[in-house]
Amino acid sequence: MNRSIAAALWLGLSALAAGPALPGEAGDAVFAERGPWSLKGRDLRWIVHVEGPETPGFLPIDAGSLTLTEATDPSDRQPILQLVQKTDTRTRQIGPFPISGGDPVLTFFLEQTTRDMARLTGGSPFYIRNRIKEAIFGGGRIDRSGDGTVASFQPFAQDPNAARMKGFQTLTLTFVLGDPKQPIRELRAETQGGQPGYLNRMALQ
Repeated sequence: MNRSIAAALWLGLSALAAGPALPGEAGDAVFAERGPWSLKGRDLRWIVHVEGPETPGFLPIDAGSLTLTEATDPSDRQPILQLVQKTDTRTRQIGPFPISGGDPVLTFFLEQTTRDMARLTGGSPFYIRNRIKEAIFGGGRIDRSGDGTVASFQPFAQDPNAARMKGFQTLTLTFVLGDPKQPIRELRAETQGGQPGYLNRMALQ
């Protein structure tokens, strides 16, 4: 699946050397075609930790998880994907997602970061989502070493509204990648400098 289809999925939910990536290169690495998914009874689990300032509606997570699992659609008996989110206080199921679709975990991570930033800054989630999408598809940085690749983005570094972003103008999105067909090893959104800052980290177990 190409990155435009994966981006549509997200929006529907409302290096041997180091250096700046070619336009679209870092985004292509993050949105690489990982489907069709075939878990074969082996669930994939990411440990989740989210922290930030105390604000109504914001949910910090000390020791949560996100599990990608395969299920059967009762309407046509075809395989589908489900996400199971566990936080410190609740468990919920998210989906279904198509087997041949984009990366549901990436979709979840980007949407959670977007909504957290909107809650913590009072900004528009539509504006935030679009700036993140533009950053991922238009720039970024790639670092490669051994069998791993790290793609990173700073969506709001030059944003005209940076002064009102309460530290999120320093937000860096980081993705630790292996083989393009394999799940993303780590997804991280983190601000720098301000206290308390924001951190959303998901690490594959």
